[in-house]
Amino acid sequence: MVEPLAGAITPKATNIVWHQASVDRDAIAQKRGHSSAILWFTGLSGSGKSTLANAVNMALFEMGVSTYVLDGDNIRHGLCKDLGFSNLDREENIRRIGEVSKLFLDAGIIVLTAFVSPFRLDRDKARSLVNDGDFLEIFCAADLKTCEQRDTKGLYAKARAGEIKDFTGISSPYEEPESPELRIDTGIQDLERCVETVISKLVGLKIIDRVRVKN
Repeated sequence: MVEPLAGAITPKATNIVWHQASVDRDAIAQKRGHSSAILWFTGLSGSGKSTLANAVNMALFEMGVSTYVLDGDNIRHGLCKDLGFSNLDREENIRRIGEVSKLFLDAGIIVLTAFVSPFRLDRDKARSLVNDGDFLEIFCAADLKTCEQRDTKGLYAKARAGEIKDFTGISSPYEEPESPELRIDTGIQDLERCVETVISKLVGLKIIDRVRVKN
């Protein structure tokens, strides 16, 4: 059983029970030929999280693997459109993503999340929702200077000018992962090499088979 972290949110509703699915993860994995997992890409804005997550997604798709990308901006258009960027809102944003990711995991899908998720505690809470081996933290380790140079949205400039409050890396901290499953130098390595690093990790953990045949 997964033990919740201290301070975990308990349901406000009463008289509810968890209903087990009629088809479990093991049956789905056997049918599809691969396991499910959460690939949690984290790093500063502009570090390449979304780019890498989507490139890995494409590589897995071409191998016939069932996947889905949860992107930070996309999620804030719907599921989390009621949240801002205060520390409390960031915490709730990541809590929701963790719960959604767990549902994808149970559905036998490899879910790739691309969020800044700046605080270790919030990432640890997301990890605590699932069993050991189901959550792979992937740190996109581009430095601040590189991220600012890549900033197509002009967010860093606005943050330095005081136009955006609580901006990670400028006016709000980013807590680097202490022991991620993967640390990828996205500020130095080319995209193809970064993708191969992730795919090789999945193969090594036997989550996927590199030479699997499409059904």
